[in-house]
Amino acid sequence: MDSEVGQLPLSHRVLAWFETNKTQAFWGVGIVAVAGVIVSFFMWRQGQRAQEAGEALSSVMLAQVTDPNGRPATPDAYLQMAAKYPDSAAAARAVLLAASELFVQGKYTEAKSEFDRFAREHRDSPLMGQALLGSAACLDAQGKTKEAALAYKDLIDHHPGETILPQARFALARLYEAQNEPEKARTLFEDVERDNPYGSLGSEAGMRLEELKVKYPNLAPAAPMPTNAMPYKIEKR
Repeated sequence: MDSEVGQLPLSHRVLAWFETNKTQAFWGVGIVAVAGVIVSFFMWRQGQRAQEAGEALSSVMLAQVTDPNGRPATPDAYLQMAAKYPDSAAAARAVLLAASELFVQGKYTEAKSEFDRFAREHRDSPLMGQALLGSAACLDAQGKTKEAALAYKDLIDHHPGETILPQARFALARLYEAQNEPEKARTLFEDVERDNPYGSLGSEAGMRLEELKVKYPNLAPAAPMPTNAMPYKIEKR
């Protein structure tokens, strides 16, 4: 009998197996179905939690807008929301907003703690640069200039794709200027002015450059373009 079954086409052999193993087949299909339901439920619940977290964050922010006195949302309100929805993208934003509010209130130690917390817990977040900049700014605001300079430089050197690099370069250039390192300051101000020619930060960098030239008349000029650089040519048609 087994030899006859072995000679059947694959589809027939599968049907034959099901006929002789109905109980096992029933339980196997049942287990797969239950697993599918469980996975679907958790995916649905995850989506629901993400939506709830987004709505909760919106409520905290809306309370700020509708406050008759225009008072900002308290850091605690953001942190409570983040604690309630710890694994959501909205919670990550809430931590960053709480840190920003603490910074505005002059609570630099607490603000840095939250910025650093964000950097630890959300390493792949597109908002990582803002957290690192905030942490460096907290050191800067506390007068810890050496630590701040190192933090700004680390951000610039190791996170080249961040959109907040102009702000980091400007802040570091300002520290270099205060530390009587005009050459380093000039290079960074030039970078900011070049990358933001029509922005307020670029304009401010340009003014700082002019002030440096007046204060340090012997300041070395910017490095010229290499002589072997290929000039840009406009082809005639």
